Order: sequence, then C-alpha cells, then structure tokens
Amino acid sequence: MNKEISVALLIIGILLIIWGVNAWGSFSSDVSRFFTGSPTNKTIWLLAGGIVAVIIGLFGLLRGSKGN
Repeated sequence: MNKEISVALLIIGILLIIWGVNAWGSFSSDVSRFFTGSPTNKTIWLLAGGIVAVIIGLFGLLRGSKGN
C-alpha cells in the first residue's frame, strides 16, 4: 500500500473518530440512548469506520516502512 494512501486513511480515520465522538454527545444521540439504551446508528458507524481506517492506515505505514 502506498504511503500516501496509508496517511490519508489515518487522517480520515482520526477525523471520523472525532466526528463520531461529537455525534455521541448530540441531542439526537441523547434521545436515542434514553429510549433504546444505545446511541444512533450514525454514531456507531462513524466510530467503527474511524477505528477501522486508523488500523488499516497504521498497518500500511508500519508494513511499508519495513519493506523499504
């Protein structure tokens, strides 16, 4: 995987995690937690997608640096 793609995935992942944390504290997420006990699906997808993107980005950076 290219170093640029890995860095982009890392940055996008961090941004998605930040966006997910902000969505976690939103009014709609509070209402959803009140009635269902869990946050909105959007919040879960943002956090999960961000974590996956960060892991893939880090893996690509670490794997790429050992090969070169």
